[in-house]
Amino acid sequence: MAEPTWQETLRLRLVERNARESSYAPIIEQYRRLAQQTKLLKERNASLLRAMGTARPNPSSSTVFVPGTGEDNPVRAAYIASLESQISSLRDELATVYKTQGQNAQRLLAMNETLREKEELSRLDGENLRKAREEIAILRKKVEQHNELMAEKDRTAQILHDEINTLQLELSQIEERNQTLTKDNAKLLQRWLDAKQAEVNRMNEANEFYEDMQSRRQATLTKQASTNGDEKASSSANTSVSGNGEEGKEAGATTTTDGTPSRAETDVNLTPNG
Repeated sequence: MAEPTWQETLRLRLVERNARESSYAPIIEQYRRLAQQTKLLKERNASLLRAMGTARPNPSSSTVFVPGTGEDNPVRAAYIASLESQISSLRDELATVYKTQGQNAQRLLAMNETLREKEELSRLDGENLRKAREEIAILRKKVEQHNELMAEKDRTAQILHDEINTLQLELSQIEERNQTLTKDNAKLLQRWLDAKQAEVNRMNEANEFYEDMQSRRQATLTKQASTNGDEKASSSANTSVSGNGEEGKEAGATTTTDGTPSRAETDVNLTPNG
């Protein structure tokens, strides 16, 4: 998991500070060694000077005794002490060098291990970067395809929108036409109803006329029947009338006394329509 931003900033600042402060560490170490060497040389020179001050004069000259005489030589002892001090110092330095070399070897191993880990991480990062680039390329292709698809859908939507507008215009025209046809149908229906009502009225008038004519015909028949009854009553007294007279009476059943056709005969062919 990635560290927070402020922790990463603090860590980077500490690393920069350590690098800045340790940049002069080799020079300081060299000056320390030089000061130590200078101190040793000063001590050796002081011991030599003390030895020279305590040396006895030579009987044959004014110089100090030559080394190799049987007596103790303080210069030689001081020189040997200085050499032993140098040897001890060199041994210490050698031990320090060996120690430093061991530390350096350990650090080299650690750095090699760290380098190997960093190389492995770098390889993994490179692999991840390659995969990420491939995924980015794939996603870019998908984005392009999506953009093309959206553009195609936009064109299709525009075409559909135009078609919808056209269909709405046609629908409005059809609705107007339907309203006009509805009004025309209503007018035609009203006219048809009016015509049928007029026809019904005429039929009612014809029926009324027919019933009136039927009632009149019935009244005429009743009147004729009463008249014929009176005539039969009068003719029963005259039983000796000839056959021609009887035929004339029978013919009188269909005619009136004045010789005109009876009303019943004229009403037989009447129809309900008049």
